[in-house]
Amino acid sequence: MQPRVSSAGPPFSGHRSRTSGVARRPFSLRLVVMVKEPLAGRVKTRLGRQIGTVAATSFYRHAASAVVRRVSCTARWQTWLAVAPDTMASSRFWPGGLPRRAQGSGDLGQRMQRILDWHGHGPILIVGTDIPAIRQCHIAAAFKALGRSDAVLGPTPDGGFWLVGLKRSPAIPRPFSHVRWSSRYALADTLANLVGAGTSFAATLSDVDDAGGWRDVRSWSGRTILPVAVRS
Repeated sequence: MQPRVSSAGPPFSGHRSRTSGVARRPFSLRLVVMVKEPLAGRVKTRLGRQIGTVAATSFYRHAASAVVRRVSCTARWQTWLAVAPDTMASSRFWPGGLPRRAQGSGDLGQRMQRILDWHGHGPILIVGTDIPAIRQCHIAAAFKALGRSDAVLGPTPDGGFWLVGLKRSPAIPRPFSHVRWSSRYALADTLANLVGAGTSFAATLSDVDDAGGWRDVRSWSGRTILPVAVRS
């Protein structure tokens, strides 16, 4: 049985943060959502250069809020938030009932490795929030894949990935070493680090990094991001 989860404790970065209203209970499955405080000029900067900072920030604000709400309203796994920047780990923008920790410094791989190292056993998934189509069924399928594999990756059409998960028994050392982030090689480089491990793939989902991706989701993205009928 897993240790009981506390609503307090050091963040991923090693600095303390505050959470509230978290029920203490054991969980064997853990989902960590990497989020950024939705501040103008600090999120979706590439998209902002194409559609304007205000529109890009608004998109991220609503997409992030919707994804977090959607994947966390279940008892099948426990959802944690890994927040950037570290100073915003106690921000009131995020749901008060979810435990959260600061991401810490470094590139994406270093921050994800810190999340994996923070709690060294049990299945764990890490996702971001700029994939508006993420649903609970995608998360459930990825956890199921870890029942038969050591690792699971959720590809994106541009050569990256929106989800990574590890069973962590046996341990896989440094899956993010020398990955060329923000390039078409990110998935391939990560797979190269997983040679010898059994790896499965989750659904392929598209991220929204530019105006083309934003236009693709405009017809069904709004304050709720997905219609009620397709949220589960």
